[in-house]
Amino acid sequence: MTERSWDTSCPDWEDRIRSGRSLVPDLPLFEAEADRGMRLFDRLRLPDVPGMPLFGDAVGDWFRDIARVLFGSVDPTTMQRMIREIFLLVAKKNSKTTNGAGLMLAVALLNLRPLAEFLYVGPTQMIADIGFGQTIGMIRADNALHQRLHVQEHKKRITVRQTGATLTIKTFDAKIMTGVKPAGVMIDEVHILGTMAKAASVMQQIRGGLLPIPEAFLLSITTQSDQPPRGVFRADLNRARAVRDGRAKASLLPVLYEFPDDVIESDEWRDPKTWHMVTPNADRSITIDRLEEEFDGAQLAGIDEVRLWASQHLNIEIGLALRSDRWRGADHWDGALDVELTSLEDLVARSEVITAGIDGGGLDDLLGLGFVGREIGTRRWLIWGKGWCHEDVLELRKSEASRMTDLAETDDFTIVKELTDIDELADVVAEVDASGKLALVGLDPVGVGAVVDALAERGIGGDEDETADRVVGVSQGFKLNGAIKTAERKLADGSMVHGGQDLMSWCVGNAKVEVKGNAIVITKQQSGTAKIDPLMAVLNAIAHPRTLNRELV
Repeated sequence: MTERSWDTSCPDWEDRIRSGRSLVPDLPLFEAEADRGMRLFDRLRLPDVPGMPLFGDAVGDWFRDIARVLFGSVDPTTMQRMIREIFLLVAKKNSKTTNGAGLMLAVALLNLRPLAEFLYVGPTQMIADIGFGQTIGMIRADNALHQRLHVQEHKKRITVRQTGATLTIKTFDAKIMTGVKPAGVMIDEVHILGTMAKAASVMQQIRGGLLPIPEAFLLSITTQSDQPPRGVFRADLNRARAVRDGRAKASLLPVLYEFPDDVIESDEWRDPKTWHMVTPNADRSITIDRLEEEFDGAQLAGIDEVRLWASQHLNIEIGLALRSDRWRGADHWDGALDVELTSLEDLVARSEVITAGIDGGGLDDLLGLGFVGREIGTRRWLIWGKGWCHEDVLELRKSEASRMTDLAETDDFTIVKELTDIDELADVVAEVDASGKLALVGLDPVGVGAVVDALAERGIGGDEDETADRVVGVSQGFKLNGAIKTAERKLADGSMVHGGQDLMSWCVGNAKVEVKGNAIVITKQQSGTAKIDPLMAVLNAIAHPRTLNRELV
């Protein structure tokens, strides 16, 4: 069979998901192997449902199609697996953990490799324990299974007596996963791995351990994240989407229960009539009526609860981490996107006057640079941001390390090994200044000596600058209230737009406000470990609005 015949793309997935059809494309499975696997899978029992029904009666066809691919994609002659990875994105309450646990148990039982190791991996101890509990329940519900398997609950290990193969439940950890050479791995709730600093290296170890075994596989099952996707989850999700859409090829089966873009953009997702698209187990483990009740409760609790609920139960990807203490400009950020603003060069070309802002720069912090340009003709304000950090920040701020590593894949964010960040920033400002459009640079006056010196070396604000006052201090705290309010209003009325940078969306989503008298304050202390420096740099650039509003001579 040719590689082409194992094409796992599903370009008509939108039509399929609207009509409730399977998201698994037609594949040339080894039917005898698939049938053999499904016979065993169907004999398992649901341990936490009254009457403990058989999987064959209780598991939906949507998951049975996935199981059939896992069983039927191994050539029985060569033992070579044609599809080595499966990525399943499905919302909560669709029995993904129970179905996945049953699938791993069936694979271990069918395995012919002596002493093969299979792993059920949870990102936390609690999630791993849930999977193990479901597996134990299935074994206890079937006397024949109990005879074939040796269960060591204290080790969370199940051994197939005939082959010595083991199914072990583990927690995702670098120390635990080092050196493993499994024949199959299931990872539950992959989205949680996105917040773990060293998750990428652990995933490399897992995938590397699978390589020597021709029939080995990786099964990833997850819901959507309750914050913007990051780290390994973001990478795997984007890869799965690319394969599904036919933009990439891999021995990967992507099964993604998510709404088509138009359903999200039109707010049609709020209509329960659309929820069947992303609830494949409807009328089994969950009902649409029950989801409606929960949605009504979320709406009463406010927009933050609605967004959280929608991410978990409808698989809607969160673009901005909006909270009750969020900056109100975040509510209008997505609506202020200008898709034609694709680079800083675009901003310079389209602007008649530009201001720059700078913020941060400590060794344990980000260095942020922001530009605001007044567009020729329309007088709209155009926003662009850049950021730098020293590599030590990845260790000091581990909770944010995966996000910063993702951002470093773009031209908008740089992780430096040497202390070159200030010089690089000054070079960017000098390039904009060379256009003749840079009016001033606003910066936090605390601890900026090195930045001021670097700018002066490039003729900006130093003795050789004909307008030496172009580098100005911008008072922070409540005194920045005017810039914050200006930005909010201009985002809301469409007179300020941005280019959709991941860096700026991240910072806007991180920004938390604090009320100080009649003013609101966005501070690093209020935002905690989450980074906002490029946003603060933009606000520093806005702090002298008369410069942007001036009439050119």
